[in-house]
Amino acid sequence: MKIIAVIPARYEASRFPGKLMQILGDKTVIATTYQNVVETKLFDEVFVATDSELIFNEISLIGGNAVMTGNHETGSDRITEAVANIDCDIVVNVQGDEPFLKTEPLKKLISVFKDDLEKKISLASLKIKLTEIEEIENPNNVKVITDNKGFALYFSRSVIPYPRETSVKAEYFKHIGVYAFRKNALLDFAKLKMQSLEIAEKIECIRYLEYGMKIKMIETDFVGVGIDVPEDLEKARLILKNDQPS
Repeated sequence: MKIIAVIPARYEASRFPGKLMQILGDKTVIATTYQNVVETKLFDEVFVATDSELIFNEISLIGGNAVMTGNHETGSDRITEAVANIDCDIVVNVQGDEPFLKTEPLKKLISVFKDDLEKKISLASLKIKLTEIEEIENPNNVKVITDNKGFALYFSRSVIPYPRETSVKAEYFKHIGVYAFRKNALLDFAKLKMQSLEIAEKIECIRYLEYGMKIKMIETDFVGVGIDVPEDLEKARLILKNDQPS
């Protein structure tokens, strides 16, 4: 089974344009993410898929693999174009703005497919428990609810579940935008048109649910920093500074 990682990297992010080319430590955000994924040694190959010459050149300069793509609404669509002619079985989508993703959660994702001998699971992703009310209510944190077998029921920027019944303590989980696909499922995804819920929430994985597909969610306790706004970049810089030997 050949497993590759692809990092979709769009320059013109709506909330923080150019964020992937911001400096984090002594490298750009996208270079940091790329090198961290390579260093996990979990993948046969690692690629950055981008429509930006700046990002393409940045990855090429550090000796990485970069693929130029057209303009796309979602990272999954961008990855689909990038992998169409790449020989592989499993494609792991690592977000370019998650520079500190660790080896263990990626291992858990990959194990879903290694254990799925009948090849019934097409897509898996990560979730982490939320406890702080500010994080639960933050619309930049996509929340996910699952069934009793760990398959996603819905994703939302709103608070789900809504705690109307206060005698039961609700649990909340943040969706971490790291996906693992069977290649054929990814190619099928690109043929599906956006529907109303995905458009309203601006959450691409809802497309799978709207078309009746299943997403296996894997819980992790990994706490990273997704760089969505300038304040997140400052958090990431602080984490990096504190991890440096004194």
